[in-house]
Amino acid sequence: MTQNTEETVRTDIDIAEILARIPHRYPFLLVDRAEDYNPGQSIVGIKCVTINEPFFQGHFPGNPVMPGVLIVEALAQTGAVLMSKTLEVDTEGKTIFFMSIDGVRFRNPVRPGDVIRMEVEVVRARSSIFKFKGVAKVGDKVAAEAEFAAMVVETPTK
Repeated sequence: MTQNTEETVRTDIDIAEILARIPHRYPFLLVDRAEDYNPGQSIVGIKCVTINEPFFQGHFPGNPVMPGVLIVEALAQTGAVLMSKTLEVDTEGKTIFFMSIDGVRFRNPVRPGDVIRMEVEVVRARSSIFKFKGVAKVGDKVAAEAEFAAMVVETPTK
């Protein structure tokens, strides 16, 4: 817990809150929990990678490696959790969508048994559009890094 002068701000976000804040579900939910939430500024997402992930069946048999695009998606989902909590997004009427991605670099593979720590910080925020810088790490090694943007949009009515 971090102490704020006016109130206590919870810095850890459990799976129940993540499920309430973003629409992703298995097998596409790529954030297990978050920590170090700093409203409007930063968050750290955690993904525990297991051999049971469906993508490991084909990527690659005998040499399982998490696809880079899914690491980037996990960074984006972490950013969406930060946006949703910061803006108190009405998840019944709005969805957070990826807008752009720049400067993606893949540095080291992610394998079953790894724990990815996704450090995401806000570079710029205007109304319902956020630009982020994210770094995914396993231990002290950078697995991937990227800059990306997301926006809040109205969810179509059924």
